[in-house]
Amino acid sequence: MSFRDDAQAAVEWAARYLERVGEYPVLAQVEPGWLRGRLPAAPPDDPEPFSALLEDMDRLILPATTHWQHPRFFAYFPNTGSDPAILAELLTATLNQVGILWRTGPALAELEEHATGWLAQLLGLPESWHGHIEDTASIATLTALAAARAAMPDRRVVVCSEHTHSSIDKAARLLELELRRIPVDDAFRLRPDLLDLDGACAVVATVGTTSTTSSDPVAAIADRVGDVWLHVDAAYAGSAWVCPELRASAEGIDRADSLVVNPHKWMLTGMGCSCLWTGRVDEFREAFSLVPEYLRTSEDVVSLSEMSIPLGRPFRALRLWAVLRCFGRSGLQAMIREHVRLAELFEGWVRDEPGWELCAPRPFSVVCFRRDGPDEDNERLLAVANASGELFISHTKLDGRYVLRLAIGNARTTEADVRRAWDVLRREASAL
Repeated sequence: MSFRDDAQAAVEWAARYLERVGEYPVLAQVEPGWLRGRLPAAPPDDPEPFSALLEDMDRLILPATTHWQHPRFFAYFPNTGSDPAILAELLTATLNQVGILWRTGPALAELEEHATGWLAQLLGLPESWHGHIEDTASIATLTALAAARAAMPDRRVVVCSEHTHSSIDKAARLLELELRRIPVDDAFRLRPDLLDLDGACAVVATVGTTSTTSSDPVAAIADRVGDVWLHVDAAYAGSAWVCPELRASAEGIDRADSLVVNPHKWMLTGMGCSCLWTGRVDEFREAFSLVPEYLRTSEDVVSLSEMSIPLGRPFRALRLWAVLRCFGRSGLQAMIREHVRLAELFEGWVRDEPGWELCAPRPFSVVCFRRDGPDEDNERLLAVANASGELFISHTKLDGRYVLRLAIGNARTTEADVRRAWDVLRREASAL
C-alpha cells in the first residue's frame, strides 16, 4: 500500500476510535504484563505492512489502553486531544523539525514564540514576557528553578506549600536544593505570614493544586518575597484565566519571575504542551546558553535552546497554534465554563445527599468528596467504581483522611456523563 492509502486507513481508524471511545471501559481491564505476554519476543526479520499494525491496535493496544479521551475519565486532571490538535500532530510528524537553532527550524522557533504570545494575551499575562514550550510542567518547573539557582548560587532553598506538586520535590532533588514546606490555611492555600525565606533562591506558588485545585495567594506572597525568585505553577488552573470571571487566582501574577501553564491539561492540545513564560530572559540565557563552535551562526537571534535544557526540540507549537485558531477565545471559554458548571452541579448533588460530604472548596472543575465512614470504605468504593469500567476517578488525602476526587476536563464530557458517574458511585456505595 502507498503512504496515502496507509494514511487514510490510519485517519479512518482514529475517527472510528473517537466516535466509539465512550463505549470502552474507561480504565484498562488488564493485569500487569498482559500486553508484553502477547507480543513477539523478537522483532520481525522481514518488513510487515502498516495494515498489520492497525489490526494489532484493535487486538492488542486498545484492550491495554486507559482511555484519556473517554468522556467519563474523571481522574487526576483529564485532558483532551482535540481534532485540530490530532491533525496538527500528523503535520508535525510529517515535517519532522528539529529545533536546534533558529536556522534549523525558523518556522518552529518563530511560531513557538508567537503562539505562546497569543496564549499570553488570552490569559491576561504581561506583554513583555517571553514564552516557550516544554513537554511537561515538571520540566518547565525544573527549568525555572535551575534559572533561579543560577541567579542566586549562594542560596540553596526552595520554599513551597504542603500541597505543592511532587515535581517540585523532584526538581529540588535534581538541583541539590533543600525543600522547605510551609503550612496551609483551612482552604489548603499557602500562608504567606508563615513564609520562611532564609537562604531561599525561589518560592513556588501554586494556582490549582493537584489535590484540591486551591490557589496560593500570589499577590500576598509577592509582597513578601523581596529578591527571591517567584515561580508560579498554574499548570492546571492557568487555562481558566481565558475566562475573565475566573481570573481572581491570577492576581499578582505580573509580579512573578516565571509561570507555567499546561495547555495539554485544560486547553485541548493533547499531551506534551507546557508553556513557560518569564520576564527574566537574561537570567534564563545566563543559566542555559551554551553555543559550541559548530552551532555558531551569523543570525542575530535568540535560539530557544538558549532558554531551556534540551538542545533539540520538536515542533510543539503547531498543535497549540491549531487549537487557538480552530477554537478561538470563545470556544475555549465555552468549554471551560461548561466544565465548571458541571462540577458545580456534581458538588450540589454530593452536598444534598445524606451520608456524603464535601471535603474542600471547589474553585474550578474538581470536586473533593467522600462517603461518611472509615477510609477503608472510601478506598474500596473507589476501587469497585473504577473496576466497573463506567468511570475513572482518583483520590487524595486531606487532613489525614482518604478523599475521592472527580475532575472534569474532557471536552467530550456531558451532563449525562457526570450524572452517570454519580449514579455509579451511589450504586456501589449502597452495595458495599
